[in-house]
Amino acid sequence: MREFQPESGSRSSIATDITVVSLETATARRAAFAARAAGTSLAWRFFDACTGPAQGMTIDEPAIRRNKGRAMSKGEIGCYASHFSIWRDMIALGVPQAIVLEDDTVVDWAYLEPLAATDLHAQGIDYLRLYAKRPTWQRVVKRDFLQHSRTIVELVGPAYGTQGYAITLEGARKLLAHCRIVRRPIDDEMDRSWAHGLPNLALYPAPILEAAIVSDIGPARFGPKNDPLYHSVRQKAWRHIERTRMRMLKARRLLER
Repeated sequence: MREFQPESGSRSSIATDITVVSLETATARRAAFAARAAGTSLAWRFFDACTGPAQGMTIDEPAIRRNKGRAMSKGEIGCYASHFSIWRDMIALGVPQAIVLEDDTVVDWAYLEPLAATDLHAQGIDYLRLYAKRPTWQRVVKRDFLQHSRTIVELVGPAYGTQGYAITLEGARKLLAHCRIVRRPIDDEMDRSWAHGLPNLALYPAPILEAAIVSDIGPARFGPKNDPLYHSVRQKAWRHIERTRMRMLKARRLLER
């Protein structure tokens, strides 16, 4: 990961595409999001969420069952395809930077406005989480980022959630290449920085919140891991290797301090 440059000069006239993932039929959620965003000066648009696989994705069903102990739900496939499609479109159109939100978020637009004006790639930031669902190991990377007491941390481990993130064209290229074969839900795959090589950076405190709305993905993903492939000797060995790779990344980051 490149070193951060001084804060001066971090702003630019870079064009940041702000996309809100939302089912085309989710009229109430769209109206609620638009009402919450009424005061922002930023231009944003809805992206019609996918309801099935996207072009360029290959679903590896046995790998999903080995990794999750179950099949992925239709909602999980749609979520994966939506983010995959956004990255693919960024690359096709040469979009230098995007902020991706989901329609069940409450957004601190006052912070997103300077964030959208910042050339993140020039700052060494190609992927920046705006929210995470659970705590995991982290280290401080940059303090007072665009605002006093707003910190960038690097996460190593499962943080989960795709509620909001900023991503550059370089970040989109890396994630698209890594995520072409579907082996687990998209947030699981994005968290695996030791596999795809894109640091899992996040803002603390988070500038968005997840509203208390029932998820479109559904509760099946929280069920027991009953699939025999998940409990095979091969998969237990693979999980041990995966934990080792995660620990090695943590150790490298500690040595870089």
